[in-house]
Amino acid sequence: MLRVGRICSRSSIRAVSSFLVGPRHLIGHESSHFLGSKCCWTNRTGAIGFLNTKLNIGSYDPCLSTLTETILVQARDPSLLALEIENAIDQQRFDDAWRAYEKHIHMDGLPRKSVLSKLITGFTETCDAHWLNQSYNVVNHAFEEKSELLEKEPLIFLSLALARSSLPNLAINVVRKLIKMEAYPPVAAWSAIVAHMCQTATGAFLAADMVMEIGYLFQNNRVDPRKKSNRPLLLMKPNSLTFNIILTASLLFGTTKKAEQLLELMPRIGLKPDVSLLIVMARIYEQNGHRDEIQKLRRHVNEACGLSESEFRQFYDCLLSCHLKFGDLDSAVDMILDMLKKGKNTKRSLEAAKAVLETVENNKIYLPCEKTKTVNSGSSNKSVCTDSQMLKYISFFKDQSFARLELDARELLKLLSDKLQEQVGLVKYEYGILYPTETMYAKLVKAFLEADKISALASFLVKASREDSPVSVESSFVVQVINACISLGLLEQAHDLLDEMRFSGIRVGSTIYSSLLKAYCKEGHHEDDITALLKDAQQAGIQLDPSCYEDLIQSRARHNNTTGALNLFKELKSLNILKAGHNEFEMLVQGCNNNGAALTTKLVEEVRSGHVVNHAIHDWNNVIHFFCKKRLMHDAHKALGKMKALGHTPNAQTFHSLVTGYAAVGGKYVEVTDLWGEMKVLSTSSSMKFDQELLDSLLYCFVRGGFFLRAMEVIEMMEKGKMFIDKYKYKSLWLKYHRTLYKGKAPKVQTEAQLKRREAALHFKRWIGLT
Repeated sequence: MLRVGRICSRSSIRAVSSFLVGPRHLIGHESSHFLGSKCCWTNRTGAIGFLNTKLNIGSYDPCLSTLTETILVQARDPSLLALEIENAIDQQRFDDAWRAYEKHIHMDGLPRKSVLSKLITGFTETCDAHWLNQSYNVVNHAFEEKSELLEKEPLIFLSLALARSSLPNLAINVVRKLIKMEAYPPVAAWSAIVAHMCQTATGAFLAADMVMEIGYLFQNNRVDPRKKSNRPLLLMKPNSLTFNIILTASLLFGTTKKAEQLLELMPRIGLKPDVSLLIVMARIYEQNGHRDEIQKLRRHVNEACGLSESEFRQFYDCLLSCHLKFGDLDSAVDMILDMLKKGKNTKRSLEAAKAVLETVENNKIYLPCEKTKTVNSGSSNKSVCTDSQMLKYISFFKDQSFARLELDARELLKLLSDKLQEQVGLVKYEYGILYPTETMYAKLVKAFLEADKISALASFLVKASREDSPVSVESSFVVQVINACISLGLLEQAHDLLDEMRFSGIRVGSTIYSSLLKAYCKEGHHEDDITALLKDAQQAGIQLDPSCYEDLIQSRARHNNTTGALNLFKELKSLNILKAGHNEFEMLVQGCNNNGAALTTKLVEEVRSGHVVNHAIHDWNNVIHFFCKKRLMHDAHKALGKMKALGHTPNAQTFHSLVTGYAAVGGKYVEVTDLWGEMKVLSTSSSMKFDQELLDSLLYCFVRGGFFLRAMEVIEMMEKGKMFIDKYKYKSLWLKYHRTLYKGKAPKVQTEAQLKRREAALHFKRWIGLT
């Protein structure tokens, strides 16, 4: 805006000039230097003003003398800067928009609501990390200065973009700000934000915290649904889809303790699990070792309608895994035999159906059949929108019900579920029937061998061989297990199993006898076993191959048993096996072994991995978890002492139950510090590992209780392990409980312990960014 003024008298000139130019540019002299001159200055906002002076000197009366001056000034007008911000955003000149925004802040503070929203959404639509951060900074500044300028829809849009761009810590902070502003985002909107966050481990960890924070608002019927004022808040209440997303992601990334806390939260907010959540619950209980909870779910799963084959497969995989964890081999055997029996009956039914179809085709009776429609595979493989396909704010704003976001959330849930199904390794699905995999057989056999239950293993092999129908004897389950024992050097166990099979009338073929005899010959000190095995082979009518005879002859010769060697040589000659026939025989045996040696390979790998399961630890963890859940902390501590007295080392799950238990019974944070001392000792003397969930729980307790010296120890350990820490959460915790702590000057007299506590608290305060 240009203003022209005509001002009389020299004193008026000085006053106006001082006002416009500022104290440093006063016009205080009437020299000819100022005649017809142009003065230029820069004000505090950077705006440039011009002062044109034109002095007309005449012989007027001194009292009535006038001084005419024309002054041109560009006044400070925030509306021009606001217009410049809007134009720059429309033309995608984001650098210019940012500079105009900074000038506006310096001149007149924050722009009006519509300009601020346009700036936020304009930066957000770029999906560029730099401009997303700048947009978040705008929101953060506005929230601290004047939160009523922020609108709900632009903030939801920003949070969604941050979640899509793998910035989950900023995305969750925007949602937290919305809740503090009481601009509650509907569950359809923030569930999509959670779904995008859950594509990474850090995002899933933060999303679990967010669901717990929001769910806390609805615990124990705190929100009265009858009040009209509570309707916006009730629209934010988590639903089954939200819990399904976060629980699936927690399983995928291993944060199963938080997942179990979320399961405990569901009934407290009045939410009943749907059918699909039953499988997720079972997998969480399996990871945390709660077998009894899975057994309770079994009836519900069997009676549930709408479960897919893959979901049944996941449930029984969990159940079998739990049986192995707890060393309950009898239950595992019963489940496998039941699967094999059902599979055998199904095969018979399929064979009967095939025979009927062949009869119909041979008689040329063609039944009318409806032409099947081809399914477009493109719809099933439709991918979720990527960051480059970000919605424009206009279309986002038009979707008032957030139906598009809910659809995205469901598609992302399907992606997470597909990834989770890939972890199922103990059960497979064929012809609609569950079957144990080679990995399951290998783990079960290994458990029998570790427990030295050879007779029980033999009984299982006998029953399994009667239910199974292999293509050939050499590829049968029994042969593969005995072959694996031979490969592992467990010759005595292999011989015992072979005897049990012979007594039970189970055929094993000639390769097992040949392999075991060769292994005996190689070790060189099993003459009695070789003799007994040769006798058993002759009685069973087993014909050994020539290479086995050669090894036996060499073994007898090494032990100076020339008579035995000569007898074996004569027996070999009497068999009259041609060399060519022997080669063909070996090739046939090798082909059979290659086709059916998957279990042998799996079992050898499983045993050589050296992973030993301590079943007692899972039992004690269940006991301690039960006491902690019932808030019987004295009994839980006694159980911990008994566990250590029996020689069982507690693990991260043990201490996590105790930490959360002490925190829940009125904040017994002193006891938590004692546990932390025990954990540090165990970590140096044993192989105990601290996971993120345990350390995060410890850090929360220490900050809440004001033990900042211990809190900094936990932070140091987490940063050393490159674990993510939610600073926003702990900053909020400090401001809520310790805002006035150590705010004044330090006392002149204080002990060394007091000094350390003060320094630790101030260090923590600097760490969260408050100083």
